[in-house]
Amino acid sequence: MRLRHEDRERLAQEICSGTYQALLHGLQKQHRFLRRFHTWEEVISFMRDGISKDPLKDEVLRPIFEAHADDKDPLWRTILLVIFWPGLESIHWKKRFWDLDPDERWQNIVWTFLQVVCRVDIKQRPYRLAQKIFNDTVHRFYEECQRSWAPTNGEIFAESEEIEFLAAGPEYSPVAAFELREAQELEIRRLREHVEAGRVTEADYLLLVGTRVYGKPVADYAREKGLAYQAVKKRRQRVEAAIRGFEK
Repeated sequence: MRLRHEDRERLAQEICSGTYQALLHGLQKQHRFLRRFHTWEEVISFMRDGISKDPLKDEVLRPIFEAHADDKDPLWRTILLVIFWPGLESIHWKKRFWDLDPDERWQNIVWTFLQVVCRVDIKQRPYRLAQKIFNDTVHRFYEECQRSWAPTNGEIFAESEEIEFLAAGPEYSPVAAFELREAQELEIRRLREHVEAGRVTEADYLLLVGTRVYGKPVADYAREKGLAYQAVKKRRQRVEAAIRGFEK
């Protein structure tokens, strides 16, 4: 979680540079709608506000995808990554049962997102681009995860409600960051109830909150606590198994 936060802040600062500002000025020469924005920060604020179905969101995304199709400049992909960051974090949380390693899951989601971005053809799909990007990322990430769900130990990590959510066609939410925080708070309260009921210890509660809710790598958690990685990993598995038993 810490490293992901640092990456987000770094990219947010990066797109404030003169190089990125020049890209915005270039788009504004051809697209009148974009002239209302002075910086990429204003663009991103606009994209994360309101509803995803707002057709004006396409007035921002279409020029970016047109420019990317013309020159393949990776800077466009950085801009799109910052715009969609809250949505990707939402996928990372909601699909945590598809890939139990938070670091690997995040890397795979970002990689999938970039692949999706490179395949967008606005001539075929000029509208509702935000929803398309979000939905395609979820679907392709699901396909990638399926490959690791071979019955090695008789376990499949995709739960039924996750599959139903996928089939229903998830929508991109500009307020995904708020939804993520709400989901995390609910999960923390659920785990806290087990502590108060005496089912798990305070130490186990902190372990799950740190590594499951906030996505801190087990290796980092173990190092910070001065514990062996394998011991912490096994302890988390035992606690989670115990909680599942209580909740059945």
